[in-house]
Amino acid sequence: MKLTSITLALASVAALAISGTAWAQKKYDPGASDKEILIGGISPYSGPASAYGAIGKAISAYFDKVNAEGGVNGRRIKFISVDDGYNPAKTVEQARKLVEQEEVLLLFQTLGTPPNSAIHKYMNDRKVPQLFVATGATKWGDPKNFPWTMGWQPNYQSEARNYAAHILDTKPNAKIAVLYQNDDYGKDYLKGFEDGLGDKAKTMIVAKATYEVTDPTVDSQIVSLKASGADTFFNITTPKFAAQAIKKAGEIGWKPTHYLNSVSNATGTVMLPAGVENSTGIISAFYIKDPTDPQFQKGKEWDDFVAFMKKYHPTGAMNDNFNVYGYTVGQTMVEVLKKAGDNLTRENIMKQAANLDMTLPMLLPGVNIKTGPDDFFPIEREQLATFNGKSWELFGKVYGR
Repeated sequence: MKLTSITLALASVAALAISGTAWAQKKYDPGASDKEILIGGISPYSGPASAYGAIGKAISAYFDKVNAEGGVNGRRIKFISVDDGYNPAKTVEQARKLVEQEEVLLLFQTLGTPPNSAIHKYMNDRKVPQLFVATGATKWGDPKNFPWTMGWQPNYQSEARNYAAHILDTKPNAKIAVLYQNDDYGKDYLKGFEDGLGDKAKTMIVAKATYEVTDPTVDSQIVSLKASGADTFFNITTPKFAAQAIKKAGEIGWKPTHYLNSVSNATGTVMLPAGVENSTGIISAFYIKDPTDPQFQKGKEWDDFVAFMKKYHPTGAMNDNFNVYGYTVGQTMVEVLKKAGDNLTRENIMKQAANLDMTLPMLLPGVNIKTGPDDFFPIEREQLATFNGKSWELFGKVYGR
């Protein structure tokens, strides 16, 4: 009996030792190891939305900075960022390659509503994080039905409701024309805008026009919208077409109160190319600091951004807020990886992404990142601004919750 008791005691000690070792063991899914974290990205480095390629380049540069400073918990980030030309069919092809061949831990900042829509079900069926997608479509915040997909920027419907609220406050008898991209992205903005106007939408919106992403220009649409007699214009376009619309409106002498969606308010790639005389006075919404705004061109946060650009992204334009965007969303991703620690499973990545409460250096004052298990909208606050010909001037209150 005494021998049996000793044997049992020794067995118990051994079991505890083994369980303790197991508890302390690192956990990895494909794409993670002791030395490396493999992340996939899909951006339009070519095609009609290629201006957004600046975001992918800025993210790559930020990860270079992180790696040069020791990585995340001792691991280097390997970012495989590929081109889809803003073509959903190509997005599917690239996503499959990254997930099934490259075996990345997750996809990060895949850009565009139509491209992300094309891989939405696939990523969730495979249970691979489709994290902090570069699109504000409302459907990215649906953890119940799509627990592996999360947005980052303010959703389009909320932003559009902010514009509608401003119009109702300042110009309640406006005659509004709307130009929008004929896909989920454009329709999402339009729905939020019409919801924001409420019962007045039917009478206030006097004209609508759409364009396809494959169209060469939107010149004819602008001419048609001017002819409607509209004195207010909501411009729901991606950068190439935003610049075209602004320039054409100026050429034909149409000077409505002009609202431009935030996805195309980059000074360097849209506002200045469209012509200062045409873009001055346009209203848009912001949640990150505009690098052309003098009030933000000082202090440690600005100095750190400038130092990053000079050392790690010297070919990037300092006046392009897509670089600020890439820098900031890159910081968000790194924070999630830090919080995940040695448990680099796909499930834990999503768990940590859904447990954020933070601010970042280049977010506007009053704007934060906050998520929860039932809240997949990290950023929900924005402030309106007017373009003065050189930079954006913020005004009014910070909208959102």
